[in-house]
Parts: sequence; C-alpha cells; structure tokens
Amino acid sequence: MTDKGEYKRDQNYLPDRITADGRDGWPVEPGRYRLVVARACPWANRAVIVRRLLGLEPVLSMGIAGPVHDERSWSFDLDPGGRDPVLGIERLQEAFFKRDPDYPRGITVPAFVDIPSGKVVTNDFAQMTLDMSTEWTAYHREGAPELYPEKLRDEIDDVAQKVFTDVNNAVYQCGFARSQEAYEHSYRKLFSRLDWLSERLADQRYLVGDTITEADVRLFTTLVRFDAVYHGHFKCNRQKLSELPVLWAYTRDLFQTPGFGDTIDFAQIKEHYYVVHKNVNPSGIVPLGPDVSGWLTPHDREQLGGRPFGDGTPPGPPPTEERVPAL
Repeated sequence: MTDKGEYKRDQNYLPDRITADGRDGWPVEPGRYRLVVARACPWANRAVIVRRLLGLEPVLSMGIAGPVHDERSWSFDLDPGGRDPVLGIERLQEAFFKRDPDYPRGITVPAFVDIPSGKVVTNDFAQMTLDMSTEWTAYHREGAPELYPEKLRDEIDDVAQKVFTDVNNAVYQCGFARSQEAYEHSYRKLFSRLDWLSERLADQRYLVGDTITEADVRLFTTLVRFDAVYHGHFKCNRQKLSELPVLWAYTRDLFQTPGFGDTIDFAQIKEHYYVVHKNVNPSGIVPLGPDVSGWLTPHDREQLGGRPFGDGTPPGPPPTEERVPAL
C-alpha cells in the first residue's frame, strides 16, 4: 500500500526462464516440468489458455490447486489425499522452499516446477506465456497459432502493457484501495481504458492484427471475470461487461473459441475471491449469480473478418482430467 491507500502489486518474481538453449540451467525438455495453476486466478488462466492453444499438454503436465488458500499458499485440496499426484506436495509453498528455504515473497501461480528436483523454476507469469510461444516451438502441436509473431511484437507489447496497467491490475487497485481517493483514481483509469478498448475493437475482431495473439489472452482473463467478481466484489460498477456491447461481444467470441471458455470455472472463480478476500467480504458468502447462459449467445463478431488461428487450426478437446464443468 502507498501512503495514499493505493494497492501496489509486488512484481518481483523468480526470474529464471525455461529456454530451448537452457541458458539459465533449465532447458526445455518434454515431461520435465509441471505447470502449477489455479482455475480461479486470472494470471494463471493465461498460462492454461496458451498451453491449450499451443497443444503442449503431452509435454508439459499441469497441476491444479484449489480455489481457496490461506497465508501459507495455494494447496492441492482438489487432488486425492490433498497432494499433487506428480510433485507429491500438499502446498505450492513446498516447491518454493525447496528452491529457497528463506523465500520471502508471495507464493503465486502460475509457476513452473522442475519435477526431478521439486524446485520452482519461475513464477514470472508474463514471461512464462511468451516463452511457451517462443521457446517451446519444437513441441507445439501441428496447426498451433502464432500468439507472439515477431512482426507484431512491439504492438502486442504496447497493448499488453496498457491492458496490464489499466485493466488487469486496475481492478485489484479498485478492490483493495484503502482510501476513497485511491479507489476513484483506479476506477477512472479502468473505465477510461475499457472505453479505449471498445473503440479499438469496434471495427477489428482482435486486439492486434487479424488473429488471436498474446494480447487477447491477457485481456480475456480479466474480462471473463468482470461480472462474476470485479463488478460487485471490487466495486468496478460503472457498467457490467454485459452492458458494454463491443467488449461483451468480443469476450463472448473468445469464450466460444476452443482453448478459452473451456478453461473457465465460474464456481471456482467466485469461491476464491469471495472467500479468500476477508477484508473485502468478511461474511465469506459467495453469490449465486450472475446468470452465465449469456456466454453462449451469438456474438456476430465473425462479420468483422479475422481468422482466429491464422493459418493454424483450433486445439482439440482438453484432456478428460482437465475439463471444467459445462455451462
């Protein structure tokens, strides 16, 4: 928190990278690493989507933590016996402490864990998805899309930074503000950027170019949670997403695209925010709404053209053990 009551996110993460040349000591190897996520977390949701779109499931396993955690970190309470079946741990914290017994920062998802040693490699969520696109290319599925094409990287980076500052992080700044001034500043920043995005997307189907890119993945994971959590729980209530015609259609378009909506579990999302954030919702009561049937209604964004996967193809269905409940 700042002196003005503004929420400041700790952005110091383990900086190691898993790369094709292994320059940080962590070479790309099929079956060596486990991606640990939580369905509830928007930052982890990015990695789940990118892994699906690129078809990395056969070479990069995924552990799924439950939606509720305590101060000791995310736990594997969805798994039999409360332990991750591959890493054999009850809490993600154990993998961080294997890397550094005195690890001083938050235990966050997503995280890459080295299976042989049980150590966390990195939890730098922004770099993780970029590396999945650029360093794991030898293991991409046939027909995998280019989510971070070299010729568009400057524009993708620019848009993604605006989205992070004014949307992804701003909803948290609204929700965790400790002064009226800090809240109102973040609120105005958020909705000003949503208006800008509405204008940008009014005549083009995707944020950058005519295909889905990393920029769309990063925006989607916040927008898909907007009405269920951020509108009420975080006081981001100028409008619901469903009251912003362009962004509502855009997000439904992505939701109905293989690899996006099939990673979303609204029940886990709501349980996490409304139960864990006791300072925002002391009762711990989880709302029953909103109605989610609208996510499957026609969006008509095809009329703007665009090719979701470029010259590639949609991913197949998710593995049985990774499927989320159907709407």
